[in-house]
Amino acid sequence: MNRTGLVIALALAFVIGLVFGIYPELDLKLAALFYDVAQKTFPLKLDALASFARDAAMWIAWGLVLPAIVAIVVKFIRPDRPMLMSPRAAIFLLTTMLLSAGLLTNLTFKSYWGRPRPVVVMQFGGDLKFVPWWDPRGDCARNCSFFSGEGATAFWTYAPAALAPPAWRPLAYVGATVFGIATSGLRMAFGGHFFTDVAIAGLVSFLVVWLAYALIYRWAATRLTDAQVDSALTRLAWPGYRAMQRWRGRDVGPARVSGAVAPKGL
Repeated sequence: MNRTGLVIALALAFVIGLVFGIYPELDLKLAALFYDVAQKTFPLKLDALASFARDAAMWIAWGLVLPAIVAIVVKFIRPDRPMLMSPRAAIFLLTTMLLSAGLLTNLTFKSYWGRPRPVVVMQFGGDLKFVPWWDPRGDCARNCSFFSGEGATAFWTYAPAALAPPAWRPLAYVGATVFGIATSGLRMAFGGHFFTDVAIAGLVSFLVVWLAYALIYRWAATRLTDAQVDSALTRLAWPGYRAMQRWRGRDVGPARVSGAVAPKGL
């Protein structure tokens, strides 16, 4: 997650956006590599093993963020106890996953960017008109092609890679890149997305992870410590915890954070 990575990502975004903006038919030519003209379908989408691999990729990605989800949920149940993992890491992993694979993808672009998927455009036996990546005026009504949610989820694995020990981090980045490319390749092979859908998904996920890592870990003005994050979550969770304890017949008092009054009855 250094400046070199950011420069490479921005350069790729510029080149891909420009080339496929000027020559949008390249998206069709790449999608055609997976299309069987005789059968009039994308054959791999009917393959059980390929479908399992697609599902497994999402299980792996969400499996990597599951410890963060569990740690935060447990913290809200028992804010009087330390978190089960690094508070910074938990917030970093969950926030980047929600942003890249959720908010930016499914709740923003895919809901309002009407680009049809390859499987439904006229060139591949469908009835909708193909539009380039930059044009949101396609005829897709919902759950559209731009950009790929599964691609964004797969490339989100840059986030746990960024938390790997320094000696293993380059290998972790390579693994995340291979994982993202393989998963995105499956989405193209199924006729679910064009190349630009998955490429831009990967670049968006990388940029989200890069920025979040810089904010939480690198930049002095915004850098957080585990103690700061733990204290913030404690303060946020404490009113609900205190209300529950009062309902059970005891008052635990104010939250125990730096400089605060210690809770009662603990």
